[in-house]
Amino acid sequence: MEIDPDTIAQPDRYKLLIGCITPRPIAFVSTVSPDGRANLAPFSFFAGVGSNPMTLLFCPANNADGSEKDTLRNAKTVAEGGTGEFVVNIASHSYAAKVAGAAEPLGYGESEFDLVGLAQAASRIVKPPRLAASPAAFECRTVQVIRTNPGAPAGGNIVIGRVVHAFVRDDAINERYHVNPAALDTIGRMGGLEYCTTRDRFRMPMGREALG
Repeated sequence: MEIDPDTIAQPDRYKLLIGCITPRPIAFVSTVSPDGRANLAPFSFFAGVGSNPMTLLFCPANNADGSEKDTLRNAKTVAEGGTGEFVVNIASHSYAAKVAGAAEPLGYGESEFDLVGLAQAASRIVKPPRLAASPAAFECRTVQVIRTNPGAPAGGNIVIGRVVHAFVRDDAINERYHVNPAALDTIGRMGGLEYCTTRDRFRMPMGREALG
């Protein structure tokens, strides 16, 4: 099938993206509103950007009416009316149902932490709390928000954040900064309502060696 994205409806373009870009890691993002109310939401368009400086991104799409999701309202820069800070918490299998539950649309300022019954822990540098249960969390300051279709329903937004502090639970990392994937036990998104775990893994060398 050959597909011209401009000839199919937005929901079909979305299905094509989430069905093919798999598995997708989940950024479980905590923020606070400018008046200090905590928010927690999952985003599966999420990736690292680079290590010098340590930078990552996540992509909250606009709401169906074109307005900004609460996470974006909070995390965008101070100059744009936000707090300019957020925390990316790891989405672990032990609280997978609560990750999905936090996607419930609540009124602005209502706390998903309270809705799903997850505890907060104070961050070291930024104001938004980290998720106490998360085996790893990245405290970030927002560098830039790139809007691909401002004000449009489902318009994309790329939130780029510089990591200013990282927390990793002691059992999940060693003195050489090697992270134990079994301790993280992360989950990922597939198409539709399907998820996957990272328990089935294999090793291979890089470059020509991988070709045998």
